[in-house]
Amino acid sequence: MSNPSNPPEPGSNQPISTEGWFDAGPRNAQLIYILYFASIITGLTALIGVVMAYLNRGKAGGYVETHYTWLIRTFWIGILFSLISFILAFVGIGFLLMIAVAVWVIIRLVKGIQALGRGEPISDPLTWWI
Repeated sequence: MSNPSNPPEPGSNQPISTEGWFDAGPRNAQLIYILYFASIITGLTALIGVVMAYLNRGKAGGYVETHYTWLIRTFWIGILFSLISFILAFVGIGFLLMIAVAVWVIIRLVKGIQALGRGEPISDPLTWWI
C-alpha cells in the first residue's frame, strides 16, 4: 500500500493518490472546514473557503456535494446574521445575537466535519438550522 510520505517507486504497481487538498473531494471539504474554523479567529479565511467551495461544487460527486452546499450556506447565512447582529448592536441586543451566531456557526462546522470524517452526507444541506 502506498504511504503519502513514501511515494511509490516508478514502475511499481502501487496506486498513486491523485486527490490533493485543492482537488474536489473530501480532503478539500476538510480544508474548507478548517478555514472556516480559523475564520473565527482571523475573520478572512472563511472568504477563501467559500471561494474554494464554489469552485469545487459540482466536481466531487457523491456525499461530498452535500458538504459543499452546507459550507456555502453556512457562510452566507452566517454573514446575514452577523450583519443583523452588527446593526442591532447599536440598540444593545446585537451583542447577544453575535454570540448566538458564533455558537450556531461552530455547531454547524462540528456537525459537518464529523459527518465528513465518517464519510456521510449532510442530511439536509439546505436547512438554515443546525
